[in-house]
Amino acid sequence: MDDIERMLIERACERLMIEYCHFVDHGEASRIADQFTDDGVWTSPDNTMTGRAEIEAGFRRREAAKHRRSRHVCTNALVDVIDGNNATGVVYLTLHRHDDRERPERVRPSEVPDIVGEYRDTFVRTDAGWRFTRREIAVDFARTAGQP
Repeated sequence: MDDIERMLIERACERLMIEYCHFVDHGEASRIADQFTDDGVWTSPDNTMTGRAEIEAGFRRREAAKHRRSRHVCTNALVDVIDGNNATGVVYLTLHRHDDRERPERVRPSEVPDIVGEYRDTFVRTDAGWRFTRREIAVDFARTAGQP
């Protein structure tokens, strides 16, 4: 594999990482299911969704939560290309979110992040392009009850 092909794979996988955050933060979370393979897995310390249908249902619930505003700040993306059809990746996550059922359109107060951690990803090339086969959230720091 030459350097150009490796960079194209890295960029395609990085774009998946970025689109994921954009979809959640801009009210299009149900589109995330299309980023996964049919048997893909999304997992966090609190929840695991397996298969595109389950992932879509889970993110439809998130999309319906109009009172929640979030911003996923992802940095330090590192994609390791295994071969022409497989890659892994990790990206640091700082998640800010706030719920306001009374006035969901207003600017939210600034608070400490809800979560600081990373996404650990496994990618595969499909006929439709690069997709997640697994996306895991690993949490290193979390806001605890009683904090602002």
